[in-house]
Amino acid sequence: MSYPNNPYGQQPQQPQQPGYGYQPQPAPGQGAPQPAYGAPQPAYGAPQPGYGAPQQPYGAPQQPYGAPQSGYGAPQPPYGGQPGYGAPMPAYADWGHRAGAYLIDALMFALPAVILQVLAGSIGTEKVVCTTSTTVRCTGGGYSGLGMFLLLLAFVAGIGGMAFLAHREGTTGQTPGKKILGIRTIRESDGQLLGFGTAFGRKLAHIADALPCYVGFLWPLWDAKKQTFADKIVGSIVVKA
Repeated sequence: MSYPNNPYGQQPQQPQQPGYGYQPQPAPGQGAPQPAYGAPQPAYGAPQPGYGAPQQPYGAPQQPYGAPQSGYGAPQPPYGGQPGYGAPMPAYADWGHRAGAYLIDALMFALPAVILQVLAGSIGTEKVVCTTSTTVRCTGGGYSGLGMFLLLLAFVAGIGGMAFLAHREGTTGQTPGKKILGIRTIRESDGQLLGFGTAFGRKLAHIADALPCYVGFLWPLWDAKKQTFADKIVGSIVVKA
Protein backbone atom coordinates (compact mmCIF):
# COMPACT_ATOMS: atom_id res chain seq x y z
CA MET A 1 0.00 0.00 0.00
CA SER A 2 1.35 3.42 -0.94
CA TYR A 3 0.80 6.83 0.44
CA PRO A 4 0.39 9.84 -1.75
CA ASN A 5 2.32 12.19 0.53
CA ASN A 6 5.46 10.03 0.67
CA PRO A 7 7.48 10.63 -2.46
CA TYR A 8 10.09 8.03 -1.75
CA GLY A 9 7.78 5.25 -0.93
CA GLN A 10 8.96 4.92 2.63
CA GLN A 11 6.70 3.55 5.27
CA PRO A 12 5.81 5.94 8.09
CA GLN A 13 7.55 4.83 11.24
CA GLN A 14 5.57 3.93 14.24
CA PRO A 15 6.46 5.59 17.55
CA GLN A 16 9.25 3.71 19.29
CA GLN A 17 8.18 1.51 22.10
CA PRO A 18 10.16 1.60 25.35
CA GLY A 19 12.73 -1.19 25.48
CA TYR A 20 12.87 -3.91 27.99
CA GLY A 21 13.40 -2.50 31.48
CA TYR A 22 13.15 1.08 30.26
CA GLN A 23 11.31 3.42 32.57
CA PRO A 24 9.40 6.39 31.16
CA GLN A 25 11.08 9.67 32.02
CA PRO A 26 9.59 13.15 32.06
CA ALA A 27 10.22 15.10 28.93
CA PRO A 28 11.18 18.53 30.26
CA GLY A 29 14.79 19.10 31.18
CA GLN A 30 17.72 16.82 31.58
CA GLY A 31 18.55 15.73 35.15
CA ALA A 32 14.97 15.73 36.41
CA PRO A 33 14.44 13.67 39.57
CA GLN A 34 14.31 9.99 38.78
CA PRO A 35 12.19 8.13 41.29
CA ALA A 36 13.53 4.73 40.27
CA TYR A 37 17.22 5.38 41.01
CA GLY A 38 18.07 6.23 44.59
CA ALA A 39 14.48 6.41 45.78
CA PRO A 40 13.64 5.07 49.24
CA GLN A 41 13.84 1.34 49.12
CA PRO A 42 11.83 -0.70 51.58
CA ALA A 43 14.25 -3.64 51.25
CA TYR A 44 16.70 -2.14 53.71
CA GLY A 45 14.03 -1.05 56.11
CA ALA A 46 14.79 2.66 56.19
CA PRO A 47 14.57 5.54 53.66
CA GLN A 48 17.86 6.42 52.05
CA PRO A 49 18.74 9.74 50.46
CA GLY A 50 18.57 9.82 46.68
CA TYR A 51 21.60 9.85 44.46
CA GLY A 52 23.10 13.27 44.78
CA ALA A 53 20.86 14.24 47.67
CA PRO A 54 22.45 16.13 50.58
CA GLN A 55 24.26 13.78 52.89
CA GLN A 56 27.12 13.84 55.32
CA PRO A 57 29.90 15.60 53.37
CA TYR A 58 33.19 13.76 52.90
CA GLY A 59 35.21 16.21 54.96
CA ALA A 60 32.58 17.00 57.57
CA PRO A 61 33.72 17.05 61.18
CA GLN A 62 33.46 13.65 62.75
CA GLN A 63 35.31 11.59 65.28
CA PRO A 64 38.92 12.60 64.59
CA TYR A 65 41.34 9.87 63.62
CA GLY A 66 43.73 10.43 66.52
CA ALA A 67 41.16 11.32 69.17
CA PRO A 68 41.48 9.41 72.44
CA GLN A 69 39.08 6.52 72.63
CA SER A 70 38.90 3.25 74.40
CA GLY A 71 41.78 1.04 73.37
CA TYR A 72 43.57 2.67 70.43
CA GLY A 73 45.16 5.98 71.37
CA ALA A 74 44.27 5.79 75.04
CA PRO A 75 47.09 6.51 77.49
CA GLN A 76 48.76 3.31 78.54
CA PRO A 77 51.48 2.61 81.06
CA PRO A 78 54.89 2.41 79.41
CA TYR A 79 56.51 -0.95 78.67
CA GLY A 80 58.37 -2.40 81.62
CA GLY A 81 56.89 0.03 84.11
CA GLN A 82 59.40 2.75 83.23
CA PRO A 83 58.30 6.38 83.56
CA GLY A 84 56.85 7.53 80.26
CA TYR A 85 57.23 10.85 78.51
CA GLY A 86 55.97 13.61 80.73
CA ALA A 87 55.77 11.38 83.78
CA PRO A 88 57.48 12.74 86.89
CA MET A 89 60.92 11.34 87.63
CA PRO A 90 61.42 9.37 90.83
CA ALA A 91 63.38 10.93 93.65
CA TYR A 92 67.16 10.95 93.34
CA ALA A 93 69.03 8.32 95.31
CA ASP A 94 71.12 9.72 98.15
CA TRP A 95 74.88 9.31 98.36
CA GLY A 96 74.71 6.77 101.17
CA HIS A 97 72.65 4.30 99.15
CA ARG A 98 74.90 4.76 96.13
CA ALA A 99 78.05 4.19 98.17
CA GLY A 100 76.52 1.14 99.84
CA ALA A 101 75.54 -0.39 96.50
CA TYR A 102 79.04 0.25 95.14
CA LEU A 103 80.63 -1.53 98.10
CA ILE A 104 78.34 -4.54 97.73
CA ASP A 105 79.17 -4.84 94.04
CA ALA A 106 82.88 -4.43 94.75
CA LEU A 107 82.85 -7.18 97.35
CA MET A 108 81.03 -9.51 95.00
CA PHE A 109 82.95 -8.90 91.78
CA ALA A 110 86.12 -6.87 92.38
CA LEU A 111 87.34 -8.72 95.46
CA PRO A 112 88.09 -11.97 93.57
CA ALA A 113 90.34 -10.08 91.15
CA VAL A 114 92.15 -8.39 94.05
CA ILE A 115 92.71 -11.73 95.77
CA LEU A 116 94.20 -13.19 92.60
CA GLN A 117 96.57 -10.25 92.29
CA VAL A 118 97.73 -10.70 95.88
CA LEU A 119 98.35 -14.38 95.28
CA ALA A 120 100.31 -13.60 92.15
CA GLY A 121 102.54 -11.27 94.11
CA SER A 122 103.07 -13.62 97.04
CA ILE A 123 103.42 -17.11 95.62
CA GLY A 124 103.83 -16.35 91.95
CA THR A 125 107.22 -14.65 92.01
CA GLU A 126 110.70 -16.02 91.62
CA LYS A 127 113.15 -15.85 94.47
CA VAL A 128 115.90 -13.29 94.33
CA VAL A 129 119.32 -14.91 94.08
CA CYS A 130 122.33 -12.77 94.75
CA THR A 131 125.89 -13.77 93.99
CA THR A 132 128.98 -12.00 95.12
CA SER A 133 132.37 -12.11 93.58
CA THR A 134 133.66 -8.67 93.11
CA THR A 135 130.17 -7.17 92.85
CA VAL A 136 126.75 -8.19 94.08
CA ARG A 137 124.55 -9.53 91.32
CA CYS A 138 120.94 -10.48 91.95
CA THR A 139 118.64 -12.40 89.62
CA GLY A 140 114.99 -13.39 89.80
CA GLY A 141 112.31 -11.50 91.64
CA GLY A 142 109.87 -11.37 88.70
CA TYR A 143 106.63 -13.22 88.22
CA SER A 144 106.90 -16.92 87.65
CA GLY A 145 104.70 -18.87 85.28
CA LEU A 146 102.19 -19.35 88.08
CA GLY A 147 102.27 -15.66 88.86
CA MET A 148 101.57 -14.69 85.24
CA PHE A 149 98.68 -17.13 85.13
CA LEU A 150 97.19 -15.67 88.32
CA LEU A 151 97.53 -12.16 86.92
CA LEU A 152 95.72 -13.24 83.77
CA LEU A 153 92.90 -14.70 85.84
CA ALA A 154 92.70 -11.49 87.84
CA PHE A 155 92.40 -9.46 84.63
CA VAL A 156 89.69 -11.73 83.23
CA ALA A 157 87.80 -11.66 86.53
CA GLY A 158 87.94 -7.86 86.65
CA ILE A 159 86.77 -7.33 83.06
CA GLY A 160 84.16 -10.06 83.33
CA GLY A 161 82.76 -8.63 86.55
CA MET A 162 82.57 -5.12 85.06
CA ALA A 163 80.83 -6.45 81.94
CA PHE A 164 78.30 -8.37 84.05
CA LEU A 165 77.52 -5.32 86.17
CA ALA A 166 77.16 -3.17 83.05
CA HIS A 167 74.80 -5.72 81.51
CA ARG A 168 72.61 -5.84 84.60
CA GLU A 169 72.59 -2.09 85.03
CA GLY A 170 71.95 -1.42 81.35
CA THR A 171 69.12 -3.93 80.90
CA THR A 172 67.41 -3.80 84.31
CA GLY A 173 68.71 -0.56 85.81
CA GLN A 174 70.08 -2.39 88.84
CA THR A 175 73.29 -4.13 89.78
CA PRO A 176 73.03 -6.66 92.62
CA GLY A 177 74.05 -3.95 95.09
CA LYS A 178 71.53 -1.44 93.73
CA LYS A 179 68.79 -4.06 93.82
CA ILE A 180 69.51 -4.82 97.47
CA LEU A 181 69.37 -1.14 98.43
CA GLY A 182 66.40 -0.25 96.21
CA ILE A 183 67.93 2.16 93.70
CA ARG A 184 68.42 2.06 89.94
CA THR A 185 70.19 3.87 87.11
CA ILE A 186 68.23 5.43 84.20
CA ARG A 187 68.71 7.97 81.45
CA GLU A 188 68.25 11.56 82.53
CA SER A 189 66.60 12.58 79.25
CA ASP A 190 63.62 10.21 79.20
CA GLY A 191 63.86 7.91 82.24
CA GLN A 192 64.50 4.79 80.16
CA LEU A 193 67.18 2.15 80.68
CA LEU A 194 70.74 2.90 79.63
CA GLY A 195 71.43 -0.18 77.54
CA PHE A 196 74.59 -2.24 77.76
CA GLY A 197 76.82 0.07 75.70
CA THR A 198 76.05 3.21 77.70
CA ALA A 199 76.24 1.33 81.00
CA PHE A 200 79.66 -0.09 80.10
CA GLY A 201 80.84 3.37 79.05
CA ARG A 202 79.64 4.67 82.40
CA LYS A 203 81.87 2.12 84.14
CA LEU A 204 84.86 3.34 82.15
CA ALA A 205 83.92 6.98 82.79
CA HIS A 206 84.42 6.40 86.52
CA ILE A 207 88.09 7.02 85.73
CA ALA A 208 87.11 10.70 85.60
CA ASP A 209 85.65 10.35 89.10
CA ALA A 210 88.91 8.92 90.43
CA LEU A 211 91.42 11.24 88.76
CA PRO A 212 90.95 14.40 90.87
CA CYS A 213 91.57 12.67 94.21
CA TYR A 214 88.31 10.68 93.89
CA VAL A 215 86.31 13.89 94.22
CA GLY A 216 83.96 12.72 91.47
CA PHE A 217 82.64 9.96 93.70
CA LEU A 218 81.83 12.58 96.35
CA TRP A 219 80.18 14.97 93.90
CA PRO A 220 76.62 13.66 94.53
CA LEU A 221 76.86 15.03 98.08
CA TRP A 222 76.31 18.60 96.85
CA ASP A 223 75.14 18.18 93.25
CA ALA A 224 71.51 19.12 92.56
CA LYS A 225 70.90 15.90 90.62
CA LYS A 226 73.26 13.85 92.79
CA GLN A 227 75.40 12.90 89.79
CA THR A 228 79.00 11.81 89.62
CA PHE A 229 81.23 12.98 86.77
CA ALA A 230 80.53 9.68 85.02
CA ASP A 231 76.78 10.32 85.27
CA LYS A 232 77.19 13.74 83.67
CA ILE A 233 79.34 12.33 80.88
CA VAL A 234 76.83 9.66 79.78
CA GLY A 235 73.65 11.49 80.88
CA SER A 236 72.50 9.12 83.61
CA ILE A 237 70.91 9.57 87.02
CA VAL A 238 70.45 7.23 89.95
CA VAL A 239 66.96 7.24 91.47
CA LYS A 240 64.96 5.34 94.02
CA ALA A 241 63.40 2.18 92.61
